[in-house]
Amino acid sequence: MPWRSWSMMPRMPAELWIYNQFNDRKTVVPLADSVVFIGREASNHVCLQSPFISRVHAKLMFDADRWCVESLGLNGTMIGEQTLKTGQRYPLRAGEEFRLGEFSLYVVDREHAAAVGERRGPSPARQALEIERAIHAALLERLNLRKFSAASARGNADQIREIRTHLDDLLNHAVGQVDKATARHFVVGYLKRRVMSQVARLSTGRVEGATEYDEPDVLEEKFEAILSQLCRQLIDAFRLRLTPATIKEDLWAIEDGFDGAVAQVLGQFTIGLRDYVVRRTLTKDILDIVLGYGPLQDLLDMPNINDIMVVGADHIYVERNGVVTNSGRSFFSDEVVYSIIERIITPTGRKIDQSTPLVDARLPDGSRVNAVIPPLSLCGPCLTIRKFSRVPFTIDDLTEFGTLNRRTAAFLQACVRGRMNMVITGGTGSGKTTLLNVLAGFCGREERIVTIEDAAELKLPQEHVVSLETRPANIEGRGSYAIRDLVRNALRMRPDRIIVGECRGAEALDMLAAMNTGHDGSLTTLHANTPADAMSRLETMVLMAVDMPVRAIREQIVGALDLVVQVARRPGGGRAVTHICEVRGIDDVTGQIILEDVFVLRSRSGLKETHARDAELVHTGYVPEFAEVLINDGLLGLEAFT
Repeated sequence: MPWRSWSMMPRMPAELWIYNQFNDRKTVVPLADSVVFIGREASNHVCLQSPFISRVHAKLMFDADRWCVESLGLNGTMIGEQTLKTGQRYPLRAGEEFRLGEFSLYVVDREHAAAVGERRGPSPARQALEIERAIHAALLERLNLRKFSAASARGNADQIREIRTHLDDLLNHAVGQVDKATARHFVVGYLKRRVMSQVARLSTGRVEGATEYDEPDVLEEKFEAILSQLCRQLIDAFRLRLTPATIKEDLWAIEDGFDGAVAQVLGQFTIGLRDYVVRRTLTKDILDIVLGYGPLQDLLDMPNINDIMVVGADHIYVERNGVVTNSGRSFFSDEVVYSIIERIITPTGRKIDQSTPLVDARLPDGSRVNAVIPPLSLCGPCLTIRKFSRVPFTIDDLTEFGTLNRRTAAFLQACVRGRMNMVITGGTGSGKTTLLNVLAGFCGREERIVTIEDAAELKLPQEHVVSLETRPANIEGRGSYAIRDLVRNALRMRPDRIIVGECRGAEALDMLAAMNTGHDGSLTTLHANTPADAMSRLETMVLMAVDMPVRAIREQIVGALDLVVQVARRPGGGRAVTHICEVRGIDDVTGQIILEDVFVLRSRSGLKETHARDAELVHTGYVPEFAEVLINDGLLGLEAFT
């Protein structure tokens, strides 16, 4: 039956049908109010968690016997090929589609529900994935890709050329089969990746260049010049600052308003330019699967992404600014995920299979990798990557981020240079390793430093650094070297300082022993929610190594440690130092370790508020016992405590 306008029908119970184009999942929301706000913030009537959705993106209104949609956010609201301007209102026909970011939405009633369901096919994102999956399958039939290991193929131009020859032949047929909506999906995705990559390069000063498997003869100069001009036009539209300090804010601004901005340049695309971008995108995506890290490749290059989390083949989540969202990307199959995991861990000498279904490794840039496969994982292969910053943070960066202030930064710097033994504590993802890396940079250039980690992440600026990394057992169950083995060995390497990436077991006893036997200024981290919990955890870890009286363990801790630095995640994903405590002694009455707060994160009202948005680190009035040594050595001034 022909679609009728809402004005021709009496008002009846209506629903909002929401389809996620990334996974074709459908959500139904009853429309009980005459005004419905849609956006990313939880305060909206309909909350769509996505970086492509504005905080308050659009508004639905039932007015004069019809539903209307009004665009509110910078990302834009799409009706067909039309992008509504901010504040523009559009009267909807029954069952008419409007798009917000990756979501297709329909206002429907019972009369038109069946018709909407019938005419909606697979989303452009799903069709794009199916096209790439078919091309990859056809390529597998033509080539034995197992002989093209990533390590060998990346350095072998002949192998890359052979792959590209077959891939180009397959693309000659595939590009012509891409419909208009799917082509638009490819074009928008390509422009966004290129713009964000270019902004990252402009902000950090890196020189833009082709990927290692791009060949000049496949890039068409005419089209590349047009694309460069369009990307420059998009970048200029955002009025970005393009500095290393503002790179994350700049990239977030692009994500927040890209859909609205890109609509202004899509009209400049000819059919030839569109097909060129489709072909270029398909080529890159397939080569990333064959030679790189697949759909993770671009995510690894984005500096505003902190963590990448793969849950089976269909879900790839990312953390931006402390917020976890679905990236909208996916793998072709679990087998492809397995191949990417093997590609990551093979260079580190580790293995993963059903007999060893869990592995820790690192990427060449130092990013931490954890992989779990069945039978331990019940949802397919899982991969977690904690990205390591290509440009290590400095103490100035941490003060700018609000992790600490200049006063406490100067205090911690003096403590490191004054060779105080220190433990950094906090929860998972609270920034312990980042702070450890920054503080370790204050160690003397003339000192011999030995670092010990499960997966090497620390990147110190000093020249005389010995980096040790644990090793799992081989297939015969031999050759395992744990952190405790390396700490013991480090004592024979004439270190001035020992830095352990994280104490999580019996190695705590050896670390305390090293701090008590002339290796002053050593540093480590451990998981704990408060400084007091950290002391309890240390006691427990020492008991894992040896059965000894608790009083003796506490005396070892008090004799070894000078300072505890507690870090935590704050609302919105930021990290902050919440406590800086001196380990003072043992209470004669309770037998507990005495911790004295030197600096504490407090709200402006004066109350202790670890997670308050307006909190700042303030001096408690307590002066640590070792302060006299730091002042006499000229490392600290009295103003630090006034």
